[in-house]
Amino acid sequence: MRHFVLIQYDVTAMKRSESALHRLAHYDALTGLPNRVLLHERLLTAIGAADSGLWLVYLDLDRFKLVNDTLGHRAGDVLLKEIARRLRRAVRPTDTVARLGGDEFVLMFPDMPDEAHMVQAAQRVLDVIAQPLLIDGHEFFPTCSMGAAGYPQDGADQDALMRHADIAMYRAKEAGRNNCQFYASSMNQRMLERLHLEGELRHALERDEFVLHYQPQVELASGRTVGLEALVRWNHPKLGMVPPDRFIGLAEETGLIVAIGAWVMRSACAQNMAWQRAGLPRLRVAVNLSARQFNDRQLIDTVKAVLAETGLPAGDLDIELTESSLMADVDGAVATMHELKALGVQLSIDDFGTGYSSLAYLKRFPIDVLKIDKSFVRDIVASPDDAAIAVSIILLAHTLKLHVIAEGVETAEQLDFLREHGCDDVQGYYLSRPLPAEAVETLL
Repeated sequence: MRHFVLIQYDVTAMKRSESALHRLAHYDALTGLPNRVLLHERLLTAIGAADSGLWLVYLDLDRFKLVNDTLGHRAGDVLLKEIARRLRRAVRPTDTVARLGGDEFVLMFPDMPDEAHMVQAAQRVLDVIAQPLLIDGHEFFPTCSMGAAGYPQDGADQDALMRHADIAMYRAKEAGRNNCQFYASSMNQRMLERLHLEGELRHALERDEFVLHYQPQVELASGRTVGLEALVRWNHPKLGMVPPDRFIGLAEETGLIVAIGAWVMRSACAQNMAWQRAGLPRLRVAVNLSARQFNDRQLIDTVKAVLAETGLPAGDLDIELTESSLMADVDGAVATMHELKALGVQLSIDDFGTGYSSLAYLKRFPIDVLKIDKSFVRDIVASPDDAAIAVSIILLAHTLKLHVIAEGVETAEQLDFLREHGCDDVQGYYLSRPLPAEAVETLL
């Protein structure tokens, strides 16, 4: 006689737990995208199966901190989930979109025929990301910076590919954001230089290495100097005078721009007040605010403190803002601008025409001045298109009862054109290069 013992277990709960643990280990909880662990597994498999045609793209959202700072982390999470959905739509079913954390994503493109096809794929991603986005009634215009590295030419293993795609992404940020850069070996040396420069930059303020130069703004009707734009320069003891395009972007990325910007504003206002007390003509001094400064929660308190400390009349301070810093969060920008106007300062939009140029929003901004970007002034005599744009900006500004300043004037012909079409003020090398404070005193 045979006996059987049957033991039955319900493993449903255990399987569910295993599935949940697997998902937690391999997928991002917020977006549902593959995480770093699963990305590395898929990348390792793809490298083993590919002879060529495998591309890795490192993607970082531009100005993501702005959303968290202005609307809170919940709004930031909403943005990240929407970006994840957009990225899925922008790639092929065989591609991988992973989130590493924060606002960092990685895209893996296996079986991509060549670099030309990769360029097209990258452009699709840029276009999809850049669509307007509404969060809590606020309209945002997200953009991203991307760096691409290909196997095997840019790296023979996953670590090299990730590292080189990351380096290329930082090059995209240096190139102005909202673009994709492809890795080149020369970027390694550039990254080492960048790390060294960042270390030096962190000590530059405490070592008192920054100086201000001032570019005169001339009134066309009278020929008088009526304003000065304060431009920061870094006088490094070993590197010499470091040009702004080498350190301003770096300062913006690292957050150092807030402290540097406060120093610029305080120094420029103090210098202007010193000139006035010395009996020189009363002038406005223009100070540029980066997007990060403009969205800093301490901005209003900083401006108040600077005006109180220096004694400069508020109307003699002109704060210049870029279109892109305003359009990232229009409602928040309008609120901040009204707070600044309540202090009595002047507000200008710098580089007008190069950003979003939304006329619907322009009429909402409580501004005093529009500045025509030098890219339009450069070919204003030779290019009918640039001439038409410049004239349109002048007419638009005057219709809105705004002052117009053209920057980048380098020839007599450009000056005559702007005078003929009613531009109010001009600045540029034809009139004067940026000057140190002592040279400005001589000029005045």
